[in-house]
Amino acid sequence: RYLNRIYERPRRQISGAFRISCTLTNMFLDLLIAIFFLFIGLEITSTLSHPKQIVLPTFAALGGMIVPAVIFLALNPGSPAWATAMPTDLALALGVFALLGKGANPAARIFLLTLAVADDLFSLIVLAIFYGDKLDLAHSASTLGAAAVGAALALIPRFPVSKIIGFLSPLCTFFVVPVYVISKLSQGISIASLTSTTATSLIAARLIGKIIGITLFAWLAVKIKLAYLPKDLRLSEIAGVGALAGMGLTVALVISEVAIESEKIQGDVKAGLIISAVISGVIGFLWLKRSLALRS
Repeated sequence: RYLNRIYERPRRQISGAFRISCTLTNMFLDLLIAIFFLFIGLEITSTLSHPKQIVLPTFAALGGMIVPAVIFLALNPGSPAWATAMPTDLALALGVFALLGKGANPAARIFLLTLAVADDLFSLIVLAIFYGDKLDLAHSASTLGAAAVGAALALIPRFPVSKIIGFLSPLCTFFVVPVYVISKLSQGISIASLTSTTATSLIAARLIGKIIGITLFAWLAVKIKLAYLPKDLRLSEIAGVGALAGMGLTVALVISEVAIESEKIQGDVKAGLIISAVISGVIGFLWLKRSLALRS
């Protein structure tokens, strides 16, 4: 009995320390995602304050969410992971666009920024409508709550929105998003996940659906005169932006955690998201680089 007590005591201590460590890790990740959604909230209000430039990318963002979701459900009917095919990662997409250098078309950047902001806004609406009952207090505060605070702060007169966004943008791009994504992607992915139906459906939905959905809806908006195509922006560049929009990790991972109970399917989603993000980033960069060369 004495030996058993000696053995059990450190094991309980280790177990307790592990639980505390896990709790602190989760609190840290919740803090990171809260900073990210605060940034999203600020961007949403700031961007939507320019009504003339939002109609085309906002309508295109709808296509970039609807078409991927339809493709995913066509390939994987009844899957609870359908909504993970929809979000665009604002920080990652802008980070890759920045690699194009100072010669990059500013009109394409504005279109990408507005599209990604509208995409995130619609993703928050999807999260609230379809998964609001599954959100616990921590998730609610760090996602919808933080975005609402950011949106409200941007409405305060003389609030230094531009300075705060200027500070948070690189922080989210180079620290918050990478740390959050890496910590989440390091759990639950197996070799089998890479070829699972969920992962392959997600890859197809994002690679094909984002480009087709965004380009098609942008063309349609111009065709029916709902919006106008800026003189310095071409439809081919919108398609390149559509490719970059296939990068969706942060918001998609939040939706996955809330919507999916199966750890296996969560691992499959993570595999699909990371593969589609890498391929989308490469395709989008090369596409826009070629457009830049043709413009020159």
